[in-house]
Amino acid sequence: MQHFVLVTQGMRPPKGEVYAPTESPKGELGFFIHSEGQPYAYRLKIRAPSFFHIGSLQDVLVGQYLADAVTIIGSSNAVFGEVDR
Repeated sequence: MQHFVLVTQGMRPPKGEVYAPTESPKGELGFFIHSEGQPYAYRLKIRAPSFFHIGSLQDVLVGQYLADAVTIIGSSNAVFGEVDR
């Protein structure tokens, strides 16, 4: 019964903002929730660890050969499905 009420009426998170980081095998997985007191959160953002890894490639690839870029990207172990949002 509690699951039915949760699905039909929502969870009503308290008004405000919160960021909750969690440790995952690839790095920090973060959840940002902004609520205005309604049944569902106003905004939910997920910060995937691969997004940070791809951002660091801008500094790592400077001065490298183009042929080395594939190896460097592969060694960062990024999942591009997480990045493409």
